[in-house]
Amino acid sequence: MNDKCAAGTGKFIEIAASRLGVSLEEFGKFCMKADKKIQISSMCAVFTESEVISLIAKKERPENIGYGVIDSIAERLVGMAKNLHPEERVVFSGGGALNPLLVKLVSEKLGMEVSVPEQPQLLGALGAALSGLEATKKSSLSYFKYLSG
Repeated sequence: MNDKCAAGTGKFIEIAASRLGVSLEEFGKFCMKADKKIQISSMCAVFTESEVISLIAKKERPENIGYGVIDSIAERLVGMAKNLHPEERVVFSGGGALNPLLVKLVSEKLGMEVSVPEQPQLLGALGAALSGLEATKKSSLSYFKYLSG
């Protein structure tokens, strides 16, 4: 996620992949073929789409544009992660963790190992479910305590 908008990085990547005509699943590998780093300055997925369209019109290689998009996301993620002062290793969750280039760039920019769990795109939902279960247990216990007087 970015710290300026509620839109997630997944939508950011999805829009770029779509505009560049690459499947979301292949986008990271595709962008690893870049031969030039292009700076993407937009912080918003909507504005990034316009920036990508403009770069396509300028005949920039799609791989280079995609690399720029992923690199810009990695920069933002690392900036936020550094505020948490990671010491040894970081666990990368969410759909973005399925993008091998994003994982590689985050790891390089942090200067440490980035672990990706199995099915990282499900961890947010799993956490929400566990949190809900815990809240339900506490609520139920309070209710039964109230009934028993």
